[in-house]
Order: sequence, then structure tokens, then C-alpha cells
Amino acid sequence: MPDLIENEAGLICHALECGLDRIHLRKPFASASQMEDIISKIPSRLHPRLSIHSHHQLVERFPYLKIHLNACNPQPPVGLQTPFSRSCHSFEELSAYPRAEYSFLSPIFDSISKSGYSSTFTAEALCEASRCCIINSSVIALGGVVPEYIPRLIELGFGGAAMLGYLWADLSPETIKKRIYAAIHHTQKQ
Repeated sequence: MPDLIENEAGLICHALECGLDRIHLRKPFASASQMEDIISKIPSRLHPRLSIHSHHQLVERFPYLKIHLNACNPQPPVGLQTPFSRSCHSFEELSAYPRAEYSFLSPIFDSISKSGYSSTFTAEALCEASRCCIINSSVIALGGVVPEYIPRLIELGFGGAAMLGYLWADLSPETIKKRIYAAIHHTQKQ
């Protein structure tokens, strides 16, 4: 979620404890000190499961964080030794950045969180990319993902799915827990 929200650190801890593998902190309008504040409220045992999209210098203070590269921050910090992830919006971008530990490919479906942000991939193009191994275990589907789409994403060979709008649309801890369960077990959306 790009905006700062109340008790964000608590919700992040809750989501990780409910079974999410990783949380990406994408806060394009947050200052380094605001990001640092959120991270410092999260127990250090959970830091290896956090990726930051900006203010990459925070890895000096929190060395177990991972960084995520995107259009605003396209290059890893000089001397970075840890794996990183990357955002891609085309098959060509996926091929251009093989060093990433994993890459998001989006938008696979019409976005839930960004109004008017429609999928740019046809079913046929996704099938062809899968057949050519462009979509593989290091590519994570992003954009409009809901639990009932996950079996199809697995069939296509995606290594996982990332959720924003579906998961964070309702910030009650109980709803987040139900939605994580639904995502993990590929059940009807909650």
C-alpha cells in the first residue's frame, strides 16, 4: 500500500505471522525517516521477510532487509552483495534483468488498487511466454490477483503471486487473516 497507514508495522507483523512469505514496503511519498520508523517497529526476526522499494540506504541500518528495484530506483546500490528483486512490465524487461532473485511482472490482470490500470497481457501472450520459459519460478504475478486466479498462475509457471488491492482493501486484522488464508489455499476470495 503506497500511503502511510495507522499501525502499519502492527499490520505487517500480523500479515507475516498469518503466513505471508514477504512484504514489500512501497512508499513512494514517504521520507527515509518515515520508512525507518515503520521498520524499527517490526521485530528484527521479521526483517529478512521485508523488501524496500526506496531509501535503499536503510539496509545499512537494517542489514537483513532486501531491496526492490523499479522505475524510480532502477539500479542496486553500489557494492550491494545481497539478492534483490525487480518490477517489470513487459517480457522484454524480464529478459533484460536476469540477475534479480525474482521479478514482479504486472499488470497480469486489471488492477484492484489502481483504477484504470488494466492488464497489458493477453491469455495467448501469457501462454506463449510460459511455453518459452520467460514465465518461470523466478517471476511473480502482480496486478489484480485474487485467490481464484492462483491455480491458473501456477499452470502458467509463475513462481508466485503478489497481492495489494485484494489483501489491503480492508485493514481489519481478521479480514487480512481470512484473505491470506484464502490466498494460500486458493479458495474463493473473502
